Amino acid sequence: MYQTKLLDSYKSVKNYIQDKQIAADLGVAKSRISEMRSGKRYMSDIQAIYLAKECNIDEKEALIGVHADRTQNAEIKSIWNEIAKKLNSQGFQTFSIGLVALVGSVNTDYQSIAQCALCKVW
Repeated sequence: MYQTKLLDSYKSVKNYIQDKQIAADLGVAKSRISEMRSGKRYMSDIQAIYLAKECNIDEKEALIGVHADRTQNAEIKSIWNEIAKKLNSQGFQTFSIGLVALVGSVNTDYQSIAQCALCKVW
């Protein structure tokens, strides 16, 4: 799970020993971090961006990663992974594709995501 990677990266960057230290920085209960690690809960976009910035990880990568974690549908997860691969191959230089991926995440309905992926962002 990507959010576990993000939490571990943050913990390492801050030289933290316990997850309760991460929880304090995010303003959540320690149990929330445990739930994130187990996949029972998912971090918000704001939390993902905060952790990514602190770890010097691209925010787009973090958002795509946590959105891929959130979906239980294998087909949609595959689409998120495809988007991540395309962005990686382009060095995250194409802002419009990242924006389409973010807009597509608002609705987890497969048909809506497919329609967003086909639109052009001007």
